[in-house]
Amino acid sequence: MADLADLADLNVTEGAAGARRDGDAVSRFVERFAAQLTDAGMQRMAARVFAQLLASDGGAMTSAELGEALQISPAAVSGAVSYLTQVNMVSREREPGSRRDRYVLHNELWYETFTRRDQVLTLWEKTLREGAATLGTDSPAGARVAETAAFFEFMQGEMLGLMDRWRTHRATLGLGPTGQAL
Repeated sequence: MADLADLADLNVTEGAAGARRDGDAVSRFVERFAAQLTDAGMQRMAARVFAQLLASDGGAMTSAELGEALQISPAAVSGAVSYLTQVNMVSREREPGSRRDRYVLHNELWYETFTRRDQVLTLWEKTLREGAATLGTDSPAGARVAETAAFFEFMQGEMLGLMDRWRTHRATLGLGPTGQAL
């Protein structure tokens, strides 16, 4: 069996339970998913940091670990983490017995993200309904705004049912609380 020095030369790492991983393939995955998140509107560095955390076995890394893995500066990590913290995708935790912070993905991240999005849709729907009334629903602009409000109302109803169906389906998958197989 190769020792860790041999694995490093091949850019192969050991993940949880000693599973070997191709470090270059992991980096390509992180960059590909980060690019997709960026295309969807997330800040580029935040997308890279988020994807790296998602790809880490523990779902948590220090600033130094993120900087090394992504080949970015501490300032870039700090800016990305500030954004991700602000939008509640990660949290900052103090490493036990240390002054270093770890950046941690939230449990049930996607559920929390969509739940927060539902709160935004509620706010938008309310504002759009007020706007439609102000514009007059018999005007083209008012009708368009009223339709947009109705769309958000529909999306909210569907989202609640979708999340319920997800929890039911997730229970059949045998996943632990952080998405790891039991």
